[in-house]
Amino acid sequence: MKRVSDINPLGVERQSPSDAERERLRQERLEREKSLGFEQLIDLCSLGEYGIAKELAARHSSWGYEIVDGVVVEQSN
Repeated sequence: MKRVSDINPLGVERQSPSDAERERLRQERLEREKSLGFEQLIDLCSLGEYGIAKELAARHSSWGYEIVDGVVVEQSN
Protein backbone atom coordinates (compact mmCIF):
# COMPACT_ATOMS: atom_id res chain seq x y z
CA MET A 1 0.00 0.00 0.00
CA LYS A 2 1.32 3.45 -0.91
CA ARG A 3 1.59 6.30 1.49
CA VAL A 4 -0.69 9.22 0.72
CA SER A 5 2.32 11.47 0.12
CA ASP A 6 3.54 9.04 -2.57
CA ILE A 7 0.34 9.24 -4.62
CA ASN A 8 0.22 11.69 -7.50
CA PRO A 9 -3.44 12.82 -7.76
CA LEU A 10 -2.93 13.81 -11.39
CA GLY A 11 -1.02 10.70 -12.36
CA VAL A 12 -2.39 7.65 -14.08
CA GLU A 13 -2.59 4.94 -11.46
CA ARG A 14 -4.91 2.55 -13.25
CA GLN A 15 -5.69 1.95 -16.89
CA SER A 16 -9.24 2.24 -18.10
CA PRO A 17 -10.82 -1.12 -18.94
CA SER A 18 -11.13 -2.06 -22.59
CA ASP A 19 -14.52 -2.17 -24.30
CA ALA A 20 -14.52 -5.97 -24.07
CA GLU A 21 -13.72 -5.82 -20.36
CA ARG A 22 -16.49 -3.26 -19.79
CA GLU A 23 -18.97 -5.50 -21.60
CA ARG A 24 -17.88 -8.54 -19.56
CA LEU A 25 -18.29 -6.59 -16.31
CA ARG A 26 -21.71 -5.34 -17.43
CA GLN A 27 -22.84 -8.90 -18.24
CA GLU A 28 -21.61 -10.15 -14.86
CA ARG A 29 -23.51 -7.36 -13.10
CA LEU A 30 -26.72 -8.15 -15.00
CA GLU A 31 -26.44 -11.86 -14.21
CA ARG A 32 -25.85 -11.07 -10.53
CA GLU A 33 -28.91 -8.77 -10.46
CA LYS A 34 -31.03 -11.40 -12.20
CA SER A 35 -29.97 -14.07 -9.71
CA LEU A 36 -30.66 -11.84 -6.71
CA GLY A 37 -34.02 -10.85 -8.21
CA PHE A 38 -34.97 -14.49 -8.62
CA GLU A 39 -34.13 -15.15 -4.98
CA GLN A 40 -36.23 -12.17 -3.88
CA LEU A 41 -39.20 -13.35 -5.95
CA ILE A 42 -38.92 -16.90 -4.57
CA ASP A 43 -38.80 -15.53 -1.01
CA LEU A 44 -41.87 -13.36 -1.56
CA CYS A 45 -43.84 -16.24 -3.07
CA SER A 46 -42.86 -18.57 -0.25
CA LEU A 47 -44.24 -15.97 2.18
CA GLY A 48 -47.49 -15.81 0.20
CA GLU A 49 -46.84 -12.26 -1.02
CA TYR A 50 -47.82 -12.97 -4.63
CA GLY A 51 -49.06 -9.45 -5.36
CA ILE A 52 -45.82 -7.86 -4.22
CA ALA A 53 -43.83 -10.48 -6.16
CA LYS A 54 -45.83 -9.70 -9.32
CA GLU A 55 -45.19 -5.97 -8.89
CA LEU A 56 -41.48 -6.53 -8.34
CA ALA A 57 -41.23 -8.82 -11.38
CA ALA A 58 -43.09 -6.26 -13.51
CA ARG A 59 -40.90 -3.40 -12.26
CA HIS A 60 -37.76 -5.38 -13.14
CA SER A 61 -38.81 -7.01 -16.40
CA SER A 62 -35.14 -7.20 -17.44
CA TRP A 63 -34.79 -10.08 -14.96
CA GLY A 64 -36.99 -12.15 -17.26
CA TYR A 65 -39.33 -13.61 -14.63
CA GLU A 66 -43.05 -13.48 -13.96
CA ILE A 67 -45.33 -14.89 -11.29
CA VAL A 68 -47.90 -17.46 -12.45
CA ASP A 69 -50.17 -19.08 -9.87
CA GLY A 70 -47.76 -18.14 -7.08
CA VAL A 71 -44.74 -19.64 -8.84
CA VAL A 72 -41.73 -17.82 -10.33
CA VAL A 73 -41.33 -18.75 -14.01
CA GLU A 74 -39.28 -17.49 -16.96
CA GLN A 75 -41.15 -14.85 -18.97
CA SER A 76 -42.72 -16.08 -22.15
CA ASN A 77 -42.29 -13.73 -25.09
